[in-house]
Amino acid sequence: MEQKKRRLGHSESGVMASGFYRRDKWIDEELAACKFRDVRHARRFRRLVEQLAEGVGESIPWACQDWASTKAAYRFFSNKRVREEQILAGHLQSTRERLPAGDSTILVLHDTTELTYKREDAAAIGMISKGAMVKDKQGRPLFFTTCGLCLHSSLVVTTGGLPLGLAAVKFWSRKTFKGQTGRRLARNRPIEEKESVRWLENLRESATRLGEAGRCVHIADQEGDIYELFWVAQQMGTHFLVRSQAHRLADGGPETLAEKLRQAPRRGLYRISVRDQHGTRSEVVLEIRYRRLRLQPPKSKKGRYPELTVTVVEAQERGIPQGRDKIDWKLITDLPVNSRQAAIEKVQWYALRWKIETFHKILKSGCKAEEAKLRTAARLTNLLAVLCILSWRIFWLTMINRSAPGVCPELVFTALELRVLDRVVKDKPNADRRKRCLSRYVIKLAQLGGYLARNSDPPPGNMVIWRGLSRLVDIELGVLIGAQLVGN
Repeated sequence: MEQKKRRLGHSESGVMASGFYRRDKWIDEELAACKFRDVRHARRFRRLVEQLAEGVGESIPWACQDWASTKAAYRFFSNKRVREEQILAGHLQSTRERLPAGDSTILVLHDTTELTYKREDAAAIGMISKGAMVKDKQGRPLFFTTCGLCLHSSLVVTTGGLPLGLAAVKFWSRKTFKGQTGRRLARNRPIEEKESVRWLENLRESATRLGEAGRCVHIADQEGDIYELFWVAQQMGTHFLVRSQAHRLADGGPETLAEKLRQAPRRGLYRISVRDQHGTRSEVVLEIRYRRLRLQPPKSKKGRYPELTVTVVEAQERGIPQGRDKIDWKLITDLPVNSRQAAIEKVQWYALRWKIETFHKILKSGCKAEEAKLRTAARLTNLLAVLCILSWRIFWLTMINRSAPGVCPELVFTALELRVLDRVVKDKPNADRRKRCLSRYVIKLAQLGGYLARNSDPPPGNMVIWRGLSRLVDIELGVLIGAQLVGN
């Protein structure tokens, strides 16, 4: 049976007229493709998503409210027949169905983050790092092990910055990669024996799952500067844009990529606005250079990989800034760059890489993934898979207000939620109450979370959105209980 496509059309907003994202609709659609061996697991999973969505950032007992539901949740997360692949299957499929129609570019942002936990038995979860970072009073090193999991995620966004969902997710513990602290010894090992293989696996899975490899541009920071990644992207027929950190040789000569780029003429200037460590905004002028080069593989890999033809785009800040690091990006891409505008476009795409760090921040700070009390890696992984879906939902709700502020609010909010927001959060005296748009109600939701909504304030961010969601659920519950009491 051919699956129903939820194409978004050509608009950047990604809003559908079916009301897909309303809280009474989005869970059904997001979990539709999930397949469990037991139908009871599917029912429990849906109920868990509802409970955790209504109590964003709260503990499992708080979200479940009673011992029977809490015990059922613990059993679900510890069930050996339930895995994160089954939990995320529906969301990954929905991400593909949310891709905009046409031939517009799709950005896939890749990054790794660590989730740390305090446990007496570190072996039950896994190790993030092991070493001696502090010393006692006598100067002797104090050895300790940081317990936790690693998460490598691939987030799909439009060129306008709207998050469409995850395309690939990998959880792992470093106890399966021994000896990685000795980087010099590991340098010549095959990539299949290193943690770096996660970048290749996610790229392959993302390109295959999305089904439109030619439209995808995979974006990564310096950690993704892996020659094998460039080669795999070429083999998959997809594209990449990676910030360079390695001193790679270029054009078959003794000169490095950076030295070759330094010889290229300045192609233009690009003015952007940035914030320093104190949140102060300032305008920065970047010098733009670009050059087409033949990139040589590392000496230890020459026998396995050929040379690759790439374009290197440099965006370098003039002068030395105060209170922040200097912007100096050297971006490697397989895409052609033949004009100043094309080079600036690649810089703008790379700037969107921070979206995935925002996603990880929502997972940790909003959903409080690192405060979970589950004691084994398998249980934590299943919980984290659920929280990844909820983190995307919060992120999408924040960004859709900026991408499509004028759409109908019924696409996102239920009728009860709209009535509650109208009653609890008063409109400004000069507001047009006849104008029912999404932006008006997202701002009201953010005001529940502490947003001041002054004329000079920027659009509401993720923090006030997730706080507002939590308060809205509490108010709705009070309204429903009050209606029942009156009815009785």
